[in-house]
Parts: sequence; structure tokens; C-alpha cells
Amino acid sequence: MKRVLFLSLFASVTVSAQIQKKDAEIERYVQHVNKDSLQHHVEKLVSFGTRHTMSSTTDKNRGIGAARTWVLSKFRNYAEKSGGRMEVYLQNQDLQPDGKRISKVTNLGNAVAFLKGTDPNDKRVIIISGHLDSRVSDVMDSEAYAPGANDDGSGVAAVIESARILSASKFPVSILFVAVSGEEQGLLGSKMLADKAKAENWEILAVLNNDMIGNNRFDAPENSGTPKLRVFSEGLPAYDTEKSAVSIRNFGLENDGAARQLARYVKETGEKYVKNIDIKLIYRNDRFLRGGDHTPFVNNGFTAVRLTDYYENFDHQHQDLRTENGKKYGDLMEFMDFEYLKSNSAVNVAVLANLAKSPATPENVLMDVKELSNSTKLSWEKPKTGNVKGYLILVRETDSSTWTERIFTKDTTTIIPYSKDNFLFAVQSVSESGNESLAVIPKISR
Repeated sequence: MKRVLFLSLFASVTVSAQIQKKDAEIERYVQHVNKDSLQHHVEKLVSFGTRHTMSSTTDKNRGIGAARTWVLSKFRNYAEKSGGRMEVYLQNQDLQPDGKRISKVTNLGNAVAFLKGTDPNDKRVIIISGHLDSRVSDVMDSEAYAPGANDDGSGVAAVIESARILSASKFPVSILFVAVSGEEQGLLGSKMLADKAKAENWEILAVLNNDMIGNNRFDAPENSGTPKLRVFSEGLPAYDTEKSAVSIRNFGLENDGAARQLARYVKETGEKYVKNIDIKLIYRNDRFLRGGDHTPFVNNGFTAVRLTDYYENFDHQHQDLRTENGKKYGDLMEFMDFEYLKSNSAVNVAVLANLAKSPATPENVLMDVKELSNSTKLSWEKPKTGNVKGYLILVRETDSSTWTERIFTKDTTTIIPYSKDNFLFAVQSVSESGNESLAVIPKISR
């Protein structure tokens, strides 16, 4: 491993190889992700015929009501392993016709499992989501067979599997597992949840939105190499942009908003714990001119990203089931790649666990600019919660998409031999078991 020497006001230290070691507990969680379980979850979701947001909520076998009842039953089974820390409930409200994509009074419901953290002083919450509803070509058709295997049975399956594996964990941080409704009708369920979080001042650490994460093998071109997973993240913050714009421009931080830091964290953590996966950072909030269930959280100022297939096949989403000129259309089970879904679900589990075991981010991270120098002085304060072993100073050149140097220290004031003109910096807290917090970009100290 490359060793990086640096100067400290207190001592000289080096990058520690042990910081890069895998956490054995997280490795076990990742190994427990089960392809057969994921396939069973998707098969069950498909069996409800349609999960359209305006489909039946009273039929016990068909429609979104039956589907969300089944998801809640899975959550309740897993809650039995949580020692009373997992609360399962349906967040719902009645929607009135809106002249857009809701044509009748509709009960909108999100199936939720909330796993409470063990530290009463740590109010942070991590959210993992997928959308329960499905559709065909006509977004208003609530009766047609709409299997929704990949869109988004795959994302909901990942949420359920994550809840199964992590329900018995004892993380200081809380995790909310949710299958939202109304995505196809305008991100309605995620907006309902994001608005609630905003109104109640939730301390959301991260939102991992999974939408279509199980279709790679059928859509990837031949010789495409390692399976790829896209992570979309916003650049300029949608929330409070005008207030932030001046400092973003002055300091060259167009690629360093909170969502971009979370996206890098997903890539670094996912590739660390999951074999044979290439996580691609896409510098857009979502696909071109399109949206997903992370967007209402982004719009409320929360840190959120979207995980999705790299090779999107439009013949297998938002389509009536049919065969034309020998080509089969529709979002069917037969187009799923469950090995790929297993890998992507494992990425989620690894990221959730690593974040949930991490200390809070360091406080008051500053970069001293009082004097011109080819070295850089950084300082910070210990995080509000969590046991800290030390800190990682992250370094990258301005045109690099990911952090390329990691410098470990136990100090809270450091001078590093990198020019602030040529490099970007951030600081992470690190736990005793090597779990990193999200990265914090320093503010200016004069």
C-alpha cells in the first residue's frame, strides 16, 4: 500500500493499512445476501398482478393493497429478531384527483420498518427505499397486468433483504426501510415521506434509493466486462442553491456537494465489500430529464442518491405485455438477472452497515488560508456522537472523481504537504472498527 508522509503540528504519521481492512461484521452481512430470497421476493411481488398506485387496496390477492400488506408482513417477521427495536407501520394518506396522474380518490401507502439505533443520543437516520407501484404503457391504467419485476420489484426486494439481514444488528444509528408508493404517478409516496421528515426535523444521514437494479445480464452488450451499477447524484444543491452558489464557485466545489460525497462513499464501500462490481458515478441527479424517489429528499435539503442498472432496457419498462415482430415487451421475471440483483443488494447492505457503525462527521472542519503556502493546514473538532479511533484526511486532484489519497491521524490539527491550489480535501471520522463517516469539505478560516 502506498505510504504518504505528512507533517502534523503534533506528530508525523502515515496512512495506516489497517484503516483499509474490512470490517468482519459487515463481511458477514454481505455474505448473507441470498439470491434465492431475492428471487422469491420479486416472484411474490409479481404475483399480485398489478401494483398500480390506483389499483385495489381491499382485494387480498391482487393490487397494491395486497402487495403492501405482504411487505409489512415480511417486516413484522424480521422485527421479531430486533429485540423490540423495529417498528413496522403503514404511512398513508388519501389523495384527491389532481387532474394529472391521480384520477380518483386513492389511498397512498408506504410500507415502513424503522429499526431504532442503540444510542439514544444519536438521532441520525439512514433510509433505504424502493418503489412498490408498477405500471404499463398507459400510466393511468390501474387494471392491466403490470408485473413490475425490475421496475421496481428489484428495488423493493433489496429493501426487504436488507431488513432481513440487518434487523438483528445493534447499530447506534437508526435505519428506515421503506417500500414507497406513487412513484409512477409523480414520486408521491417519497414526497409524503420526505415532507414528513422535513416537518419533523429528522436528522437524515443518507438516502439510498434503489430503482431497477436487477436487469444487467439481458441488457449488457457482449464483452461488457465487470457488471456495472450507476449511482446518480446532484451537483449544485437543489435546496438553498442561491445562498450556496457564491462559495461553491469561489472554492471550486461544483462536484463536492453532500450527494456527491455520498455517491463516492457508495462506490468506495460497495467495491470494498462486494466482488465483481464496477460502481459508476453519474454526475446528474437522475437519468436525463427524468426523476426518481430520491428527488423529493434532495429538494428538501437531504443527502440522497439513486442506484440503478447501468444498461437500461426500455422494452422491459413501462410497457404493455405483448410480442411484436418476435420481440417480447414487458417487465417480466424472465428478464431478471438475480446474480446481479444479489450484488447490488449487497452494495446496499455494506453501505448501510458501514454508515450505521460510523461516528458522526467531524465538527467545524476548517482550512486555514491566512498565509500563502504550498502546504495546507486543516483543523476540526471531534464529532458529536460515536467512538472515534481517528480521522482520515482525503485528498484528490481537482479533475479526479474519487479520493486518491487517505491520510490517517489521531490529531485534530494537521499540516499536509499539498497545495490548496492544486488539490481538494475532506475529513472523515473513523470508528475503532474502521468504519468511516461521510466526508466533510473544509470551510475557510482566515
